[in-house]
Amino acid sequence: MTYSGNVTVGGTPDTQELADLIITKVAVGPMSNNAYLLRCRHDDTQVMIDAADEPDTLIRVIGDGGLRRVVTTHRHPDHWQALPQVVDATGAATVAGEPDADDLPVTVQERVGDGDTIPVGSCELEVIHLAGHTPGSIALLYDDPDGGPHLFTGDSLFPGGVGKTTSPDAFASLIDAVEQKLFDRLPDETWVYPGHGGDTTLGAERPHLSEWRERGW
Repeated sequence: MTYSGNVTVGGTPDTQELADLIITKVAVGPMSNNAYLLRCRHDDTQVMIDAADEPDTLIRVIGDGGLRRVVTTHRHPDHWQALPQVVDATGAATVAGEPDADDLPVTVQERVGDGDTIPVGSCELEVIHLAGHTPGSIALLYDDPDGGPHLFTGDSLFPGGVGKTTSPDAFASLIDAVEQKLFDRLPDETWVYPGHGGDTTLGAERPHLSEWRERGW
């Protein structure tokens, strides 16, 4: 099966199968949010990124394998509408960036910051703090030992630009962080999984960085 990353609300999830990690993407809710279920091939540990909406859909995607953690990329409500129900149903631990943690509808048990790691069985996600869309926005990097990096960006980076900001200072914070922590560090083949819409790669977006800076969004 070929992974495209193109999913629609009410449609079939799409699955990216890597050597050690399986990534399932599903679109949920009125804002067509992406939720991602990551499963380690070695011990079947599962972690969800953004329990955004439609708890019944997400619980169905989780299946009988249980859920170790739910990571919330940032505090905006469209990314956590199903979080209380998913946590209640699975007993999963909750994870979020420290500056956004108090704004979530559940107690955040693991407050993370730049450089922290989140295990997915024998796999590992690195936390990258990208302040700007919200103060505590985080991206999650899985560096596939048998392939290129995989990057879950929440609403900090999309095909065509960075996430929405509310002031020039917030935009400067976000574009600087995205450029320095993502584009300056990671290769073009890095696969990007955003919080809404289709996927992209850093290589596809890299030529447009100066354009984004000039337009200011």
